Amino acid sequence: MLVAAAVCPCPPLLVPEVAAGAAPELDAVRDACAEALGVLAAARPELLVVVGPADPPGRGPHAEGATGSFRGFGVDLGVRLGRATGPAAGDSAEKSPEAGDALPPSLAVGAWLLSRAGWTDAPVEALGVGEQLETGRCVDAGRNLAVRADRVALLVMGDGSACRTLKAPGYLDERAEAFDSAAARALGEADPEALIALDAVLAYELKAAGRAPWQVLAGAARGTALTGRLLREEAPYGVNYLVAAWS
Repeated sequence: MLVAAAVCPCPPLLVPEVAAGAAPELDAVRDACAEALGVLAAARPELLVVVGPADPPGRGPHAEGATGSFRGFGVDLGVRLGRATGPAAGDSAEKSPEAGDALPPSLAVGAWLLSRAGWTDAPVEALGVGEQLETGRCVDAGRNLAVRADRVALLVMGDGSACRTLKAPGYLDERAEAFDSAAARALGEADPEALIALDAVLAYELKAAGRAPWQVLAGAARGTALTGRLLREEAPYGVNYLVAAWS
């Protein structure tokens, strides 16, 4: 059963080493993410699953101990999902993993957030979902995650629209503000049905990579009585970043 969730944006720029000189611009978002992860810890889950958008081959489940890196963003920094397992158990999560990193960027950012928070509260797994995954399949995936343990928590990684300004990755789209407002309201009110109602086609056109992970959350949260708080919303680079906590 889902007992808590944290919703965080997934730009690699959240990692200060990647952002470099621009790192202070996202300090408030990082602080909000830390607050959301505190809600997860307080819920004392038996299992934490990180959910985020992914392209092949990063889609699908990732076991605890999976590694990723930010080499593709010019930084020789590696991360590990949860606790180290298997032959690599003695390696430091700060070391750059070998070639063939399993974690896609969104899940690597999630792993970095957990490491930054010193997460040791429960086993950690991850699920990479396709940006165009149909709503029904997202909901089914969330339902399946929720029954994995008596107390399940989710760290849900994903951004809102990338079309809020002329310089945004998706250029300016007048539909973006309304889409982001609906998503922010649904996340802040812990409203699964409102998340499920988000238009998948519109989300894809607006480059809103969080739509599918949010709908996985909705599937997991159906039938619960969780309440939500929107901790942060801003679009510093024309991409809407949302942070929320459900408990």
